[in-house]
Order: sequence, then structure tokens, then C-alpha cells
Amino acid sequence: MKPLLSVTVCVLLLGGVLAADEGMWLFNAFPAAKVKAAYGFVPAQTWLDHVRLSSVKFINGSGSFVSADGLTFTNHHIGLGCLHNLSTAANDYLKSGFYARTKGEELKCPNMDVNVLAGIEDVTAKVGAAAAPGMDTAQAGQAQRAAMSTIEQECAATGQRCDVITLYAGAMYHLYKYKKYSDVRLVFAPEAAIAFFGGDPDNFEFPRFDLDITFFRVYEDGKPAQIDHYFTWSKTGVKEGDLVFVSGHPGSTGRQLTMTQLEFLRDVQYTWQLKVFKRRIDALKAFGRHSAEHARIAQEDVFGLENAQKAIGGYQSGLRDTSLMAAKGAREKALQQFVVSRSSTLTVSGDPWRQVETAMRAQREMFLPLAYLERRAGFRGTLAGIARDLVRVADEKPLPNGDRLREYRDSVLSSLEQRLFSTAPVYKTLETDLLAESFAEMRDELGAGHAIVGRVLGDQSPDARAKEIIAATRLDEVSVRRQLYEGGAGAVRASTDPLIDLMRLADPDARAVRKRYDDEVEAVEREQGTVLAKIRFAAEGASMAPDATSTLRLSYGAVRGYLEDGRGVLRAGTKVPYFTTIGGAFDHASRHGNTSPYRLPDTWIDARPRARLNTPMNHVSTPDIIGGNSGSPVINTRAEVVGIIFDGNMQSLPWRFAYDDRVGRSISVDARGIVEALRSVYRATALADELMAAPAAARQKSF
Repeated sequence: MKPLLSVTVCVLLLGGVLAADEGMWLFNAFPAAKVKAAYGFVPAQTWLDHVRLSSVKFINGSGSFVSADGLTFTNHHIGLGCLHNLSTAANDYLKSGFYARTKGEELKCPNMDVNVLAGIEDVTAKVGAAAAPGMDTAQAGQAQRAAMSTIEQECAATGQRCDVITLYAGAMYHLYKYKKYSDVRLVFAPEAAIAFFGGDPDNFEFPRFDLDITFFRVYEDGKPAQIDHYFTWSKTGVKEGDLVFVSGHPGSTGRQLTMTQLEFLRDVQYTWQLKVFKRRIDALKAFGRHSAEHARIAQEDVFGLENAQKAIGGYQSGLRDTSLMAAKGAREKALQQFVVSRSSTLTVSGDPWRQVETAMRAQREMFLPLAYLERRAGFRGTLAGIARDLVRVADEKPLPNGDRLREYRDSVLSSLEQRLFSTAPVYKTLETDLLAESFAEMRDELGAGHAIVGRVLGDQSPDARAKEIIAATRLDEVSVRRQLYEGGAGAVRASTDPLIDLMRLADPDARAVRKRYDDEVEAVEREQGTVLAKIRFAAEGASMAPDATSTLRLSYGAVRGYLEDGRGVLRAGTKVPYFTTIGGAFDHASRHGNTSPYRLPDTWIDARPRARLNTPMNHVSTPDIIGGNSGSPVINTRAEVVGIIFDGNMQSLPWRFAYDDRVGRSISVDARGIVEALRSVYRATALADELMAAPAAARQKSF
């Protein structure tokens, strides 16, 4: 494949490219000078290293170390899976909460791990070199994926978890090296009623009154891990105007996408997601109405879908904002004109915007088959996912590492095995409902006459077919999964388990649509995204952080209230202070008649006489966040915890595409409110003391 772009870099600042506190920054490319110019503080490299090593990644969010004895904390909704898996009908920790008063009472979470980013290596040249001259786009994409797998495999031989991260759509590749902790134990969680106080009506709103926190402890060799880098707890908290930082794992942003990519999200993907989210939520709530136990086991799924529904609606609202889209269009046109004006020094092969547009047309055509077959929208449920993995890993594992699908490369097999052999409970009643509803949805969306629908359902209804399959499968037994996995392709081919049969039946079609996506969409976006990124570098300089990739980033901003613009729960022009108080939670409950989702737990009602009601509970600030930042520590310039991110307001949701801090805000649980709740409400004195303990003097000076 010939080089697509050679540039003589000259900086042309296009108007309005970067807002004041915008940026989810790489730790190895943090704009320290920009922070100094805005706030007068210079984060030294030792400070940055300490923050990186104190931050952790959970499977679905962020967190941090907060004591030398392996204590970590994150959001309640990030720890929800562990709480759900440890709960039973007789002992529901989502209702009652949990506190281990001694380390011996801490409960091990099934299928949970915590990862710390131990090192970063630039491997751009290695990955780029894999796309040899003469290769077409699809061949280059496959060669680069293989190179990434090889780099990860070589790195994983050192005992670390290793992931090659694509940055700037393929203009840059970094190898992230993680230390992994697989023994994670539950220490404390409040009741869901206070962790998600206000429920879905208050989600993505402010003012808020949530104690959305959970504490875990990581263990090594059966003992609490001894941690060198962790965040200490602020004894003074924050005030308006204070500089704060957010260290976390933002999931995905699309600030560098082309107009045709944005239009695809707005018109196709988000429209479909919102439709199916409503359908799935309705089905789960109907399932939950059968009994209290059904409601309990469906609670986690309902919460996740309602949260996703509101988030996607907010993302789509940003793309329906004519001013936002006009600004995006103007920027794209300015870049196109820049290419023309610099034709003597900027060589571009073809029109990258047009080639991305062609890829988006292909993605529109394949979107529904891709969603229902390859991405399992037609085969939902934990057991169906296990069956897919068993069928595919049997075929993939014998292949050379670089030729496998990325999710079965050697460097991630230990994580796959952890999922496959997890002892987390699986409820066949829920699995039946999920599979039946996904069969019905696939039939309705692809059409009853679609070949795969006919092969899956035959002459049965979705309900009857799902009941038949789930009743007969034995994949809910860990020993059966292990036997199939260790038996390899021969064992899987010989299996008569109906879920294995189902996934074998669907796999050829699923693989075919995935290959088309990889070749016609993903490879084009990678190749042309690299071209577009280099054009932006030439036009704008390195002033923009790369889009989020679910990997560790550092954002900064100020603690600051705002004037409501009328899109939230308050009238336009209302002054919204930067914080709420514990006393405000009682007032908020009273205003809503003390009924669900505004009913405080009994522990809070009982603690009211002794609690300091003026203690800040939640606060807002301007650091740049997005989904995935949930659980991120909010720290001050001394690297002390002053809060923990758990949400953003509705006006922050369009930050997925354009940051604007006039009204958009990050929302945190205040560190002062956390300690007050631990001491006054839960009498968790030992935990509060562990948080407030002073670090060793030698470690304190390390940054």
C-alpha cells in the first residue's frame, strides 16, 4: 500500500477548535503548559505518574486506590454486577447494602478484576509498517490487526495484560501494559435506594443527592495487596473555582468523526438503539412483574438499559442540534479547503471524506444483519454469549495468533477464561425471556422471511423456541463449559447442547457480515481516519486530544455552578449552586412525598438527628468526561480525593461530539459527604479511618 499522505506541518488554527477545559488527555502527552496558563498549576511528571498508578480500570468503568492495603473505590452502579451476583432472594445487597467490618468478612466478587496502567509504549511504527506496499485497504487492515496481536502476545509473555490502543483513528498506536488483580472483594456498598436516589427521573440531572459509591479491596496471594501509589483523602474538600482533575477511562467520543459518520449515528444507529431499548425495557419490566424474585434478578438489566436509553437520547440530541452540526460542517469544509490551499506541500491520495462516505453507505446496508447476527442482538443473554465464545474459541485457538479474531488472541485468553468459568449465578428464567425477546425482535427487524430467522425458529414461535433451548442447555454448569473449552474443536463439534447448536448454525452468517464490516468499514475508517488525522495535525497542530477509547485519560477543570438553560429540571436562568447537601436529600425526598424513587433508606432516616446536614453531598465541575468515566476519582492539585464522578447533567451528553462548559457539567459525590455518611449513617468507622489515614512520609514526597 503506498503512503497516503506526506505533510510539511504548518499550523493553521481554525476558529473555535478547542474550548477552555476541553480534552481527555493521554498521560504521556498531557498539556501541562495549558493547565499552567489557565490555572497556575504545573503537574510535574512525578505527579502524573502517581495519578496514573493510583487509578484503576474496572470491567465497565473507572476507579482508584485509596489506601495502602489495596482499598479501591468506584461507583455503586459500576459495582452493581458484583452486588447482584453475591445477592440471593433471602439476602439482597442492593436493598440492604453491605459492610464488612473486618477483612475476614469481605466477599469475593465472581468475574471481577481490576487493572492498573503500569506502562505505555508508542508502537505506531510497528503497526504502520505492517501495511506493506501493494496491499489494498482490506489486506492492510488485516495485516495491521495481526501486527497488533503479535505485539500484544510478545508483551503478555512478561505476565502483564497488554492492549494495543488505536488513537486518532489509526494515526497513532500505543501499547498499554496493565498489572491485573483478579481477587477483588466487596468491602462496602450503600443501599441502591440512596446510591440511585431519584431513580431514572433524576438521572443526568442536577441538583442531585446520590451516594453512588462502592468500596472493594484487591488481594494478592490471599492477602490485601500492598499498594505504593494511592490517593489520600482531602480533609478540606473543594470550593467554587478550585482546579480539579478527573483520572478515568472515558468510553467513546466522536469529536473527530466526519459529517457522514455523524449522520449515520444520528439517523441509523441511535434511532435503532432507542427503539430497541424501549422494547427491551418494557419486556424486562413485564418479566419483573411476575414476582419479587423476577424483579430482583432483572433489576441490573433494567438499570443498565434505562441509563443507556437516556444517554443515547442525549447523544442524539446533540447531533440534532443545528448549531452543533453547522459548526461541525464548517470545520470539515475548512479542512477540505486547507488541503486544496496546501496542495504543494500536502499530498493526499484521493478524497478521504468521499471514501469514508462510501464506507458509511456500506454500513447502512449491513447494519441490521451486523447487529442481530455478529453483535448478538438476536441472541441475547449470558448463556448465549458463553455458547458463542465456546464455538468461536474452538475454531480460533488453533490458528496463528495474528490470524484470529481479536477477541481470541493469546493476550486476552485469561480474561476470556475468567468469564467462561465464572461462578456468578445464571437465572434460566431470565435467560429464557431474554432469548425469546431477541428472537422476536430479530424476526421483526430482519423479516420473517430472512434465511437466518427461518433456520433459527423453524415453525416455532420465539417463546417456544427459547424455552426449548434454555430448558435443555447445560451451559449454566461451569463444569460443562470447562469440559467443552478444554476439549477444543472436537468437543464442541461433538456437543449436542442446543445453545452450541444454535451458535454453530448462526456462525457462518455472522462471520460473513463481520468480514464485510472489517473490510468495507473498519479498514476504511482506519486508513482514511489516519489521513484525516494527519490533515488535522497539519492544519491545527496537536491541539486536540484523541477521541476516547475506554483507556486511561486525564481531564481538568474547575468546580463551578452554572445558569440553567431550560433543558434540565429547572427553569432557564436559574442559578444552580455548585453543591448540594445531605440535608438537601431529606428535603428532596419530602418534596416528592417520600415515595420511590425518592424514599430514603431507613438507615438515613434513623441517622438524621446525628448527621451534619450541611455537609456537601454532590458537586459539579467542568472537567471533560463521557460514559466510562463513572467511578473516576476527582482530585485536587495535591492528588487528594475530593469526589468521585458518577454522572453528568443532560447538557453534558452532547460532549460526546463537542465540549461546551457554559452549562454542561460533570457530577460527583463529594468526598466530605462520603465520610460523613460512613461515620454518621453506617457507623463504618474503620473504613472511614482507613480513608483518612495519613500516608507514610516517604511515599508522600514521591511526587
